[in-house]
Amino acid sequence: MNIDLSSPDILEAKEAAKIWGVSEGYVRKTMSQNPDKFPKGTARKFGKQWVVTAKGMEKATGKKDPRKN
Repeated sequence: MNIDLSSPDILEAKEAAKIWGVSEGYVRKTMSQNPDKFPKGTARKFGKQWVVTAKGMEKATGKKDPRKN
């Protein structure tokens, strides 16, 4: 399976939070308190950095990707 890391659908959690209008710690906090909000494979921690997909943010927040409006 090839994953395109330059895809705009793969985001650093801080950037995703800004786009979706949630707190900077939203991904970290949600993953620790309610990880089922993010479908499997849509959020992952690399070292100290959380990475999330647009699909994961849509499911977790219940909001469509604001960049696509």
